[in-house]
Amino acid sequence: MLRLANYDIVFQEIPGETTLALNLSNCPNCCKGCHSPHLMEDKGEVLNEKTLSGLLEKYGQAVTCICFMGGDASPQEINHLADFIRQRTQNKLKTAWYSGKQHFPKECFLRNFDYLKLGPYIEELGGLTSSETNQRFYRIANGKMIDETFRFKKESISENQAILCEQ
Repeated sequence: MLRLANYDIVFQEIPGETTLALNLSNCPNCCKGCHSPHLMEDKGEVLNEKTLSGLLEKYGQAVTCICFMGGDASPQEINHLADFIRQRTQNKLKTAWYSGKQHFPKECFLRNFDYLKLGPYIEELGGLTSSETNQRFYRIANGKMIDETFRFKKESISENQAILCEQ
C-alpha cells in the first residue's frame, strides 16, 4: 500500500516542468545519508485513485507533471497510478518516478512514464548534480530510456561570460 507522507510543487526535480512531487513513505532502500530519512517510516495518507483524483482537482491546472518520489515497496501501484493519471488527464500531465532501485521493474511499463530517475543514493557519490553520481535521469520517448542526467549538472561560467557579467 502506498502512503503519501507529503507533497509540494517543485521546479528542480524534473527539468522544464512544474511538478507536483508526491513524497511516499515506507521506503525499503534505507540509503546511508538519505536526505529524507522520515520517508523510511510507514506513515501518511493512503495514496490511491481517490486521493490522487483530489490532488489532480486541486493542482492539475497548476502543474505540468506529477512525480512519485519513492514507492519502491509497491512498484505495481506506482505503475497503476501513473497509468491512471495518463487516462484521467488524457496525457496532458506528464508522469515521473524517482526510484532508488537500480533498474526499472519488469512488472511496470515505460509507456506510463515520461521521466524516470533510477539508482540508490550513495553518499560518497552524491545525487544527480554530482559528476560522480551513480544515479541516472531518463526521459522516455518511443519506449526508450534516454539518459538526460547531464541536465542536472551545474555548468561553470566560462571566463568570457564572467567578463561580460562584470561589465
